[in-house]
Amino acid sequence: MESYDALLASITPTTGETRTILDPGTDTAVGEAPVHTVGDLEAAITAARAAQPVWAALGHDARSAALLKAADAVERSAEELARLLSREQGKPLNGPNARFEVGACAAWLRATAATPLDPETIVDDGEIRAELHYRPIGVVGAIGPWNWPMMITIWQIAPALRMGNAVVVKPSEYTPLSVLALAKVINEELPEGLLTVVSGGRDVGEALASHPAIGKVMFTGSTATGKAIIRSSADTVKRLTLELGGNDAGIVLPDADPKAIAEGLFWGAFINTGQTCAALKRLYVHDSLYEEVCTELTKVAANMPMGVGLDEANVLGPLQNRQQFDIVARLVEAARDSGARILLGGNPDPGLPGNFYPTTLVADIDNDNPLVAEEQFGPALPIIRYSSVDEAVAKANALDVGLGASVWSTDPVAARDVAARLDAGTVWINKHGNVDPRIPFGGAKQSGYGLEFGVEGLKALGVPQIING
Repeated sequence: MESYDALLASITPTTGETRTILDPGTDTAVGEAPVHTVGDLEAAITAARAAQPVWAALGHDARSAALLKAADAVERSAEELARLLSREQGKPLNGPNARFEVGACAAWLRATAATPLDPETIVDDGEIRAELHYRPIGVVGAIGPWNWPMMITIWQIAPALRMGNAVVVKPSEYTPLSVLALAKVINEELPEGLLTVVSGGRDVGEALASHPAIGKVMFTGSTATGKAIIRSSADTVKRLTLELGGNDAGIVLPDADPKAIAEGLFWGAFINTGQTCAALKRLYVHDSLYEEVCTELTKVAANMPMGVGLDEANVLGPLQNRQQFDIVARLVEAARDSGARILLGGNPDPGLPGNFYPTTLVADIDNDNPLVAEEQFGPALPIIRYSSVDEAVAKANALDVGLGASVWSTDPVAARDVAARLDAGTVWINKHGNVDPRIPFGGAKQSGYGLEFGVEGLKALGVPQIING
C-alpha cells in the first residue's frame, strides 16, 4: 500500500503532453493526466499481443489465482483509490459511492475468478462425442465511461483476463486518473504488457474500435457512441459487447406500501447522483397512491446530504461534468415550463463552485415531456400518473431503449406478471439497479447487446469451439 500522494505521483507523466483534471465539486486541480496518442495505442497493442499467448497458456486456475491477488492489491490501496475516485468523479466517499465502488472492484475480481467454466458435452451417444470449449480471443479493447470508471473497467477487464486475453483500456477523458491508478495497482500482480491503459482522446477510441489486432471491443456509454463503434468495427468483424444508454422505468402497483418503498425508490433513482445507466429514470405510480408516494419520496430525498465528496457527511455529489449539468438543467426547465409540479429541487445555486444540481422530484408531468422521454442521467426524477396497469406497461415500453426496469408491489406473483411484460434486459422486483457478479446483465432494444457477469459473461470473452470426434 502506498500513500495517496505517492499513488497519484506514480500515474503522473514526467514527459509528453498532459491535461489538468478538475474536481467537479470544487473546480480545483486533482492532477495531471497523460494525453496518449494513436502511437501509444499501437505500442500498447504490440505489448498486449506479445504477453497474451503466455498468459493464455497458464490455464484457468493460474489466471484465477492472479485475479485473486489483484483483488488483494485493490484492497490494500482501497482508501487511496476511493479518495482519488471521489476527487475526480465527484462521488462522495460514503454511501453507495467511492468506497463502495472500490470494494465492488475487489468483489468482482474475486467472483470472476471463482466462476466455473468447464467444457460442455453437447452430444455423447456412443457414435458422436461433441464438446463445447471457449478459447481466448486475443486482445480485447475496453472503452469505459465516467460515471463508474473503476467498477465498469473491472467489469470489462476481469472476465477478459480470466478467459486468457490481454486488454487495452481506453478510459473516459473525464476520469482517466481513476482508471490509470486502478490499473497501476492491479498490474502489481499481472505480467507486464497484459493490461495497459491508453488515456487519449476520441482519435484513440476510434483507432481502438477499428484496429485489426483487437478481436473484441467492450463498451459502456451512450447509444450514439455505441452505434459509431459498431460501424468502426465492421470491417474487421469484431465481437462486441455494448452496454448503452437506458431510460429505466419503474412501475408502482396499486397494492404497494408508499412508506416502505420510498427509500428503495430513492436509491434506485439517485444512486451516484442519478449518473447510472441502470438507474430508475421514469416512475409510474397508480392514481390511488400517487400523492402518498410523492410525499414519502420527497421526505426521503430532502434528508439526503449533497456536497463535496471528501466530506464524510455527504451521500450525493456533483454532476461529473458541466455538459451533463446543462442537460439536466435544460430538461428540468422544460418540465417546469410545461406546467409540471416541482416537489423538490430544480433550483441550482449559480454561486456555488462545481457542478451541483439539487435533488429534484417532478410530479404531474406528461409521458412525452423531454424529462421523461430523454435520458436525463442526473438527480432529477419525473413521477407520472397512471390509471391502469396496461397503461403503465405501454408507457414504460414506449421508448427505444430497455436496459432495466422495476415493479414495486406487496404481491410477488402480480409483480412478476407485470415484469414479464416489460421490454428490458433486467426487471427488478421492489428494488432497482442492483447488479450481482453471478447474474447476467445486458440490455434490450437500443440499450445494447451481449451479456456481462457470471458464466455468460465469461463466455462472451471467448471464442466458442466445438471439438467433434
